[in-house]
Amino acid sequence: MVTPSVLVILDGASEPFDGGCPTSLERACIPALDALAGAGALSRVRTVPAGLPAGSEVAIPVLLGWVPTAPVDRGAIEAAARGIDVPAGAQAWRVDVLGEDGARADAAGAQKAALALAGGAPAHVVHPLDGHRLLLVGPPPMPGAARAPGLHAWPEGAALPRVLDDATLVIAARGACAGASALLGARVVVPDGATGDPATDLEGKACAAVAALDGGTSRLVVHLGGADEAAHARDAGAKVAFLERADRELVAPLIIAVRRAGGTLRVCPDHGCDPADGRHDAHAVPCVTWSAADAARRGARRLTERSVAALAVTDLTSRTPVTA
Repeated sequence: MVTPSVLVILDGASEPFDGGCPTSLERACIPALDALAGAGALSRVRTVPAGLPAGSEVAIPVLLGWVPTAPVDRGAIEAAARGIDVPAGAQAWRVDVLGEDGARADAAGAQKAALALAGGAPAHVVHPLDGHRLLLVGPPPMPGAARAPGLHAWPEGAALPRVLDDATLVIAARGACAGASALLGARVVVPDGATGDPATDLEGKACAAVAALDGGTSRLVVHLGGADEAAHARDAGAKVAFLERADRELVAPLIIAVRRAGGTLRVCPDHGCDPADGRHDAHAVPCVTWSAADAARRGARRLTERSVAALAVTDLTSRTPVTA
């Protein structure tokens, strides 16, 4: 009998920690995660390869077992996440629409930018994604219109190899995790109501995860993007509130399901995101691994940056990259 393993990715949940002010993980009331930390094994892990920008497109593949050695193709990830066709000879580019202060534009601003971009690149197709995100598809090179003021066009990057198989099931909204997982070869399920933002339907993800475990899935990954989105919006309160929802609506029922299946549960952010400035960072993040066999508490510990600050860093990026 295969022992099932479950990974919950709390996207952007961690934050820079200097020993002073409490982080969002410390401020949040998260009793289910506290229980995991008390009975399981805490670690401090590096998820962003040296020299690469901190972001889900590189950190999530690391958590799934493949280590990028160069920036990856974010346009291809976005297209794969949403089933957008990229014809032979064409290229996809992710384009972010930003306000004058550098923050993410709202939906109205993104729509206006999409119309302007389409007018400036008539040989290309502009696909509105969600929020401030656009996808530009067409022949290379990237048209100059994608570099207009207020637009941030992600550069081309390396392709992700198919190193996984359908034994890995990923439950996520249509975003970086879904796209990267699909390109890596995993099965991807997007439950109704899964949006990736703080208002996403966590109960829907929890139901899908529990059903997958009860159905015999051997490797399950559940991605939650709300903490990262709240931090990008520079809303510290919303980030804490999302972490509390995730603990109550998803982690708690997963603990029951994992115990019933006799499996293991790991909870780990992919990277940090500071609500003070809305930016990602590449510091090592707190992680907890718990087994259904772990019954006795090891102490009043929590899944926080402070709890793992004295631990040596486990560098997940030092593994030899898997090749296709």
